[in-house]
Amino acid sequence: MASRFTSASAAELLLVAIAGLLLSAIPAAAVAPTGPCDGRSGGCHDPDAALRLKVIAIFAILVASMIGVCLPLVTRSLPMLHPDGKIFTVVKAFSSGVILATGYMHVLPDSFDDLTSPCLPETPWHKFPFTTFVAMLSAVFTLMVDSFATSIHGKVAPADRAADVVVVVGDAESGVVVAAGADKDGKDRKLLRHRVVAQVLELGIVVHSVIIGLSLGASENPCTIRPLVAALCFHQLFEGMGLGGCILQAEYKLKTKAVMVFFFSFTTPFGIALGIGLSNVYSGNSPTALIVQGLLNACSAGLLNYMALVDLLAADFLGPKLQSNMKLQFQAYVAVLLGAGFMSLMAKWA
Repeated sequence: MASRFTSASAAELLLVAIAGLLLSAIPAAAVAPTGPCDGRSGGCHDPDAALRLKVIAIFAILVASMIGVCLPLVTRSLPMLHPDGKIFTVVKAFSSGVILATGYMHVLPDSFDDLTSPCLPETPWHKFPFTTFVAMLSAVFTLMVDSFATSIHGKVAPADRAADVVVVVGDAESGVVVAAGADKDGKDRKLLRHRVVAQVLELGIVVHSVIIGLSLGASENPCTIRPLVAALCFHQLFEGMGLGGCILQAEYKLKTKAVMVFFFSFTTPFGIALGIGLSNVYSGNSPTALIVQGLLNACSAGLLNYMALVDLLAADFLGPKLQSNMKLQFQAYVAVLLGAGFMSLMAKWA
């Protein structure tokens, strides 16, 4: 069984690689322009007050992130919140709505703002919808990851099925053949799906979280930072609940859970700290910064939208649990709308 689920370590390496790419892009993006694109316009420019708020933001967002992602992981010990229970299904639907709104209402608009900024040259950035194009490619790439992971697992499983088939003799005239391995393989496929979902979902969240943190850390406008900190705390709390539910269903070992919790919880605070360190030279309105942020946000948006619609919402609402219980299905739809609506409201501040 251990050999079938080695994709966790690959996902961890991929997260590290993404962080490395972001860091390598920062020096080029750190050339601060002058004029209307220097990001310092307006009457609320106070570096000292902004720094105090950013230090508070690091700890506040870290705590909110850890609470959000860890909360579902402790529910297994509570019978009413067990992953197979109805309450967990409704809570997961709410969290899926949060993730859906994150992609459509937060990440995608940010990418549009970056890649259509007047600080970028007219050609090619204002001649072609790069945001939706990259988001589309990202969604297809996410589908490829799902498909290839399932195919690789399917090639491994048949070798084990033959050994699991058991013949049970009912009487002297007939025998009953029980394919014991069929149910086992079905559970393996379901577990693999949960693990792929958790890993790819975290990847999309981490990319966006670093960009948010970097932008906040580089800002010296306390009038902007103050409401943004509160909004991001709620954002990380509920987004963490969605990711935590996926991690719980993936049934990872403690070490892998700890790694995934760490990456989710610390990426935004890390981005803020990095932005503080580069605040004197980094400008979020420099052309290179806008291009890097815009393209990464577009990738993250396509990934999050695909995961929310296909692997979270469609998988649950078209599954046997909700299809066989109309009342629970209605409650789950209400939860999705509440989660998406609440997160959409947060777009006013974050």
